[in-house]
Amino acid sequence: MSSLETLREVINSKSHEIAFIIGNGINRFKGQGQISSWNDLLIGLWTKVYGNTLNKIPSGISFTEFYDLLELGQTNGDQELNLQKEFCEPLSRWKHGSHHNTITRTAMSLDIPILTTNFDSLLSKAGKLDFFRFKEEPFTHFYPWGCYYSNRRLISPSSGFGIWHINGMMKYHRSIRLGLSQYMGSVERARKIIHKEMKESLFSGKNVRDWRGRFTWLHLVFNRSLFVFGLGLEESEVFLRWLLIERAKYFKKFPSRKKNGWYVCKKKTQNAGRELFLRKLGFDYVMVDNYNDIYKRLWT
Repeated sequence: MSSLETLREVINSKSHEIAFIIGNGINRFKGQGQISSWNDLLIGLWTKVYGNTLNKIPSGISFTEFYDLLELGQTNGDQELNLQKEFCEPLSRWKHGSHHNTITRTAMSLDIPILTTNFDSLLSKAGKLDFFRFKEEPFTHFYPWGCYYSNRRLISPSSGFGIWHINGMMKYHRSIRLGLSQYMGSVERARKIIHKEMKESLFSGKNVRDWRGRFTWLHLVFNRSLFVFGLGLEESEVFLRWLLIERAKYFKKFPSRKKNGWYVCKKKTQNAGRELFLRKLGFDYVMVDNYNDIYKRLWT
């Protein structure tokens, strides 16, 4: 059985237990001329903040650290830019492609939740979805973790198809996580939900169905097998990497609750460190020949 056939089998036979994690690769695939690289958007902000032009983010500095330099370069006063809002503005002009439609419709038909690290709303627009939030989860514009897009209201995050934004959504620009300090804020918030010493803590092992994160997308990370694609999962993706480590620790403590994982990438983008990291966390590392396999052939 080929890698592609194996992945199709996973999607179709395990639809009741998996969740997709989708990164910006889905937007960069046949981008129809739009600037769909976050790096390019940050380079544009650099010119606005510092006045000089960079061709690319230099080596030796992470994506997240680069954003923090943009914040440090701001001067207090009327001319100060709202960097999160400025970053989101071009996203509103991005257009979804046929592969957005196909992938969203497949997830919807199989009732598979989608977690995305993207800020844009291309997937929800492709599915013509409505916006919902769990009123049981306290709402904040900075961390709208109980909010999702779907074709119906859900009784829990794992009860069916919905699109959840891990690193923030353009609907609430203050929720956008771009800098290292912002990522660490997400880590701190998630740690309190996952580890706080009380019976509602996930790691307490008690009342798992009633833990504090049960109405947020965190519930999917710990209670679904994860099928990841379109995501480089580079070292700068500190929040999601940390969550995957915590997920593995949770399964080690409670082996009967262990879930599976699959990470899909193109062969020529294979990364030895990333592969070691994911395999040790319990993921199958699946390589396919090209991006058409990931965004087209897998769904036909």
